[in-house]
Amino acid sequence: MSKIEMKKHIIFVLLAGALTLNSLLFSVLPAQAQTPDLPPGPVYIIQEGDTLWDIALRFNVSLDALISYNNLPGQTIYVGQRLVIPGMETLSGILTTQPVPFGETLRSLSRIYQMDMDLLIQLNRLVSPVELYAGYSLILLQPETGPQPGGRATLTPGDTLLELAVRQNSSPWTIAQANHLERTSVALPGDPLFIPGGQAESSATGLPEAIQSVRLSPLPITQGQTVQVNVELSSEGTPSGFLVDHPLHFFETGQGWVALQGVHAMTPPGIYPVRIDVSLPNGRVESFEQMVIVQDGYFRQDPILQVEPSTIDPAITEPENEWLYSITAPVTLQKYWEGVFRLPVDPQFCIRSMYGNRRSYNGSDFIYFHTGVDYGVCSETHPFDIYAPAGGIVVFAGSKTVRGNATIIDHGWGVYSGFWHQDEIYVSEGERVEAGQLIGKIGATGRVTGPHLHWEVWVNGVQVNPLQWLETAFPQP
Repeated sequence: MSKIEMKKHIIFVLLAGALTLNSLLFSVLPAQAQTPDLPPGPVYIIQEGDTLWDIALRFNVSLDALISYNNLPGQTIYVGQRLVIPGMETLSGILTTQPVPFGETLRSLSRIYQMDMDLLIQLNRLVSPVELYAGYSLILLQPETGPQPGGRATLTPGDTLLELAVRQNSSPWTIAQANHLERTSVALPGDPLFIPGGQAESSATGLPEAIQSVRLSPLPITQGQTVQVNVELSSEGTPSGFLVDHPLHFFETGQGWVALQGVHAMTPPGIYPVRIDVSLPNGRVESFEQMVIVQDGYFRQDPILQVEPSTIDPAITEPENEWLYSITAPVTLQKYWEGVFRLPVDPQFCIRSMYGNRRSYNGSDFIYFHTGVDYGVCSETHPFDIYAPAGGIVVFAGSKTVRGNATIIDHGWGVYSGFWHQDEIYVSEGERVEAGQLIGKIGATGRVTGPHLHWEVWVNGVQVNPLQWLETAFPQP
């Protein structure tokens, strides 16, 4: 064999080997993307962040049943993988979940997602409309080709389905069929309608005519949080209402109306009502009520604290608590703060006890909760200064048995800050303070086990987690 022929032979062998290796690699690597034959039933497509445990919980099936039904070798899953949910063998399509916005009903949801109402009830195992609370993770079944494109619109008073159809470049019969209406004449004002191929109208919700939109943030609600309620009205009016067990106080902004409300750290987890009322100029009131969930904050237990017995004597603590409730109850119409609150101590201070921690005093049951955040003295070199976290008016500066030397600042809109156990107070009642202003010195007065600052924030009569105010600029846009 010549040298040229030898080179050709070597190149041929190398190419053949490379092709063989390449074919072997490609027969193995795509195995993850290959979808085996699936059992009958609707499919859920794995999303980023999903786990088998989460999926089983979301669709109310056991983890073992989910693994067994899909013949999975283990709990490893990947984005884009298709899983069939057991127990729904007679159905087909793609399963998804969406949180229920405040203001939606079974009827409005069935229309916007183009699903039969009975099927929605069956999929979500609903036995009462009360279960369809705001923030509920609603299970939806969509066709493989995706949901029908379209938008929502609402008949206004005096409007007809024909006029709405013309406005949406559709026909009244098409709209009636898409919304399961027996006749075009049975569509009612304020009733949200799905418009096949149409455009969404901002007023198309399940809310009454006077209420254009309601937004609760965050959802779901957690014990100890500050909740913001935004309301936009369709016409002139004044909103009011309540959340859980507290009346809401609304303030008008450039984007509508906003209310801030604290949820007590000891509120039992469960479903609670939220109602929005709108008082109209003609004296009529339109209302909408829906349930929301309050979930567990999973607060820890502090070590058992040994304190002076008189500071836990109800004869002393109850009158002092009543005094505190009364001084933090007024809702000032002016808002004195801007943006996020600033830390009331030097950044080098360490947190000794978190808000919401369950507490026992002198060996009692853990029936108490920590109403604020404790900043302890970690080093003698740290400054003991206390600063105003935001602008406001000092409404108290004095001494109390449990809280020691205390300062309370009214930030407006029903928001207050309290600073307990001070060694010295540098402000006086009625004084206007600004964010970052020096207001006192950390001490060990009142019910304490050592020098520290106890800082708490009140929102509409409820103590909330102050750390949320260091992270979130209320009101949010």
